[in-house]
Amino acid sequence: MITSLPPSGTLLLCLDLQPVFLRAVADGARVQRRGEFAVAAAVGLGLPVAFTEQVPQKLGGTAPELTALAPAAPVFGKTTFSALADEGIREALLHRGKTEHLLLCGLETPICVYQTAIAALAAGLQVTLLSDALGARRTEDATACLMALRHAGAHVLPSETVFYALLHDVQHPFFKAYTQLVKSHA
Repeated sequence: MITSLPPSGTLLLCLDLQPVFLRAVADGARVQRRGEFAVAAAVGLGLPVAFTEQVPQKLGGTAPELTALAPAAPVFGKTTFSALADEGIREALLHRGKTEHLLLCGLETPICVYQTAIAALAAGLQVTLLSDALGARRTEDATACLMALRHAGAHVLPSETVFYALLHDVQHPFFKAYTQLVKSHA
C-alpha cells in the first residue's frame, strides 16, 4: 500500500509523453495536463522523476511543458516497449537500490505502460498507475489492461489520491502548494 512506503523510495516514471502520441490517443490534452500535475506534485514532494521517449530520433521528444517542470530529470530514449526491458534504463532506475515503488503515468496503457508495470512487478517493485494520467487509443484495451494489472498486484489510483497519501498530513510543508496545484489542474 502506498502509505506504507516512505516517499524516498518512490520514483515517478513518465512514459512516452511525446506530442506525436498525445495527438493519437483519446483525450491527449487531458493526459498531458494530468501528467503535468503528477510531475509538479512529485517535484514538490522531492520525489525523483524520469521520462522515457519511444524512438525520439524519429518520433520527437517529450512534450516540453512536462520536461520544463522537472528540468533535472533524466530523459531516456528507448526502442523497447517496456522501459525496464532497456538495460540502460533498468540500471539507471532500479539497480542503484533506491527505487522500491514506481508511480507510472503516460502512454500507451495497453503497450508501454502495461509492459513496464509487469516488468516492475516481476522485479519486486510496488507499482501504482496514475489512472487519470494514462492514455490509450482504444479505451476498452486500456480498461482490460488496467484490470489485468490490478490482478497482478499493481495499484490503479487517481493522481490526487496518491499524492495526498504521500503528503499524509496538512502539516506537510508542501501541503499548501499542493492544494494550489490541485486547483490549477482541476
